[in-house]
Amino acid sequence: MSSTDAAVDPLRQALRLQTDAAAQGFDWPQIGPVIDKLEEELAELRAEIQAPKRDPQRLQEELGDLLFSVVNLARHLQLAPDQALAAGNAKFASRFAQVMAAAEQLPALGDPRRLDAMEARWLAAKAAE
Repeated sequence: MSSTDAAVDPLRQALRLQTDAAAQGFDWPQIGPVIDKLEEELAELRAEIQAPKRDPQRLQEELGDLLFSVVNLARHLQLAPDQALAAGNAKFASRFAQVMAAAEQLPALGDPRRLDAMEARWLAAKAAE
């Protein structure tokens, strides 16, 4: 199995679990509660990140819950989550390639100005789309 297959399979599994549950009536009829759940999961992840002592297992669980909720949102929007992620990956790759064009003109790695320069290029690439 390729690394791409390994990443996509959990997305498809989440979608299948949610579709099966929805077929049994375990689903929200409107999108509002789906978004509320997504925000709830994000808040729980944020709280775990800010905990005095981070627990890697809890972080993974909360991140997993957030990702599961994102898949549910995609399902409610009638979008394929793996295709949405693939499109997001392609957009990032295109913009980042523009950020790194003429990389030798960027401040050196470790220079605090580098991120600002890269962010400016990112915004320009985004604006050009």
